[in-house]
Amino acid sequence: MTVRKLTVYLHSGDVLVIGFFAVLSLINIIFAVRIPYWWQIVLINCGVSALICWLGYARAKTGWRFLRDIHEWYVAPLVFFSFKELYYMIYPIHNGRDYDDVLIAIDKWIFGVNPTQWIAQFAHPVLTEVLQIAYTSFYLLFILVGYEFYRQKQIDYFLFFMFTIMYGFFLSYLGYFFLPAVGPRFTLHDFSGLDGDLPGLILTPYLRWFVNAGESIPLGVSNAVSMAGTQRDVFPSGHTMMTLVLMYLSARWKVKARNIVFVVGSLLIVATVYQRYHYVIDLIGGLFFAVLCIATAWPLYSYIKRRFDTLENRFPPTETGKHLVSIGIGF
Repeated sequence: MTVRKLTVYLHSGDVLVIGFFAVLSLINIIFAVRIPYWWQIVLINCGVSALICWLGYARAKTGWRFLRDIHEWYVAPLVFFSFKELYYMIYPIHNGRDYDDVLIAIDKWIFGVNPTQWIAQFAHPVLTEVLQIAYTSFYLLFILVGYEFYRQKQIDYFLFFMFTIMYGFFLSYLGYFFLPAVGPRFTLHDFSGLDGDLPGLILTPYLRWFVNAGESIPLGVSNAVSMAGTQRDVFPSGHTMMTLVLMYLSARWKVKARNIVFVVGSLLIVATVYQRYHYVIDLIGGLFFAVLCIATAWPLYSYIKRRFDTLENRFPPTETGKHLVSIGIGF
């Protein structure tokens, strides 16, 4: 069976995911002498890619709705899964070298101060609580917008939306390889004293624990241990990048939930610095990556559809054709 025949059961997003896992596997092979678990990671990537192919095939052959739903939505947990894979790659590839000193120096050169230290003068428990909730709601915003398209059976918008979001996340993940850093909460502040230094009201400690757990930071450890164990995911700011992409898509397509996206998204971007997760230069990098994602998502999506004969090509033209052309022209 040729690759082109195999992809008739796949979305363009499936092809993107498989391609990204191929890139990660290649990086693991190139740096095998530095990455302790490289062959396990490559094996897992091959297994996940095979599972995606099977899922598309099973969905097409059985017509079962629950397989269709899984096929449409599996990317949500997979984005997090691929993020965790970076934990085992970036730090050893750079032999334990972080570039926080470079990012701090850039911030200091631009602003004359360390922004996370300067903004602390405005700290208040209510503001801290609101901004921590906004920051933690990051992934929920994407599900909210995606579900609006899915519920309204706008499958053309939904599939392109999911493709663009996955593509954006993957771009940010590749960016982490170039300037790995842990962020100001470790370097410019005492991470272990954050709850006392920047207290919230009720939910803040629990939401911080949730965020820390997602970044592989054990509970109740010292600043040095936390810094050694956390993921290197600071530059560019993926939260800023993907929130800006989501804001653009919500405005471009007049999503009903766009006001929620704008308000929560704006608070979220402020929270990245206020809550000491990012340097400001990370946000600037996130803006650059957001523009790159928006400018290249549609051409890449169109190319994959043409090159690999994906599932979108079999939707009725009245359902998808005109909508996607209008998206492409304005995107």
